[in-house]
Amino acid sequence: MLTLAEQRVLLACIAQIDSKAILTENYRFEITASGVADLAGLENLTNAYRDLKKATEKLYERSVIIDDPDPDNPQIKQRKTRWISSIDYVPGEGKLVLSFSVGIIPYLSQLSREFTKYKLKHVARFESVYSIRLYELLVQWSSAGEREIEVEWLKRQFQVAEKYDRVVDLKKRVIDPAVEEINQHSNLWVKYGQRKSGRTITHFQFQFGLKDSSKPKSLERKQLTEDEINKQARPGETRAAVIARLTGTSLSEIAKPGESFDQALERKRSLAEVKKKLR
Repeated sequence: MLTLAEQRVLLACIAQIDSKAILTENYRFEITASGVADLAGLENLTNAYRDLKKATEKLYERSVIIDDPDPDNPQIKQRKTRWISSIDYVPGEGKLVLSFSVGIIPYLSQLSREFTKYKLKHVARFESVYSIRLYELLVQWSSAGEREIEVEWLKRQFQVAEKYDRVVDLKKRVIDPAVEEINQHSNLWVKYGQRKSGRTITHFQFQFGLKDSSKPKSLERKQLTEDEINKQARPGETRAAVIARLTGTSLSEIAKPGESFDQALERKRSLAEVKKKLR
């Protein structure tokens, strides 16, 4: 997986592409340290040119393997190509001029169209390399609004299949930072849960949407009147359980007889803290 600095170089180039134009191998990209910093919302420009140069040279050394690269020639199963074919240095202007490899040009055009949809300014402000990948997946699933996926499949998407044997570590190092950044910087909201098979967590369940059009249910606590609570109560159901069920706070399973909504909510939070300390 590309480093965050390398991804920012790539995003700075993609931002220059006309998504309606045909990109050729002669196209040259001019990127500056200040331009990358502005795109990513960075304020500290100390050593910015040095960092840009370092990230670009690392990207130059990288190669990428493309499966089934030529639909017209199915005998070709894989193609290995570099990202960048040449770098011109203009240190006096804090600028680099890049040419991309012929083999990557068609995919760069495709990335341009996709990141136009993604709203580049949101993606560029992420600090975690996993945030961009999760954002890409959410956009691909956007028509659904929710998705359940296997833990092992998601690890492969993040290129951490050989790491994080414990799901708690995967959540802490990969998923939680990505979810937090998407909610903070992008045009999407996202939340997730998990599903177990026996005692093993096997699936993650994501809910997501555009911030302007919808919000996660847990963030929209419904205001209920006493009449509505009494009307909606089921036989033998406590007041706390009614409120929990109608507001989607998942307290109906643990609410005790006669317990208020706030008491049930506080007890649930306390239980969660205890479980966290025991992990």
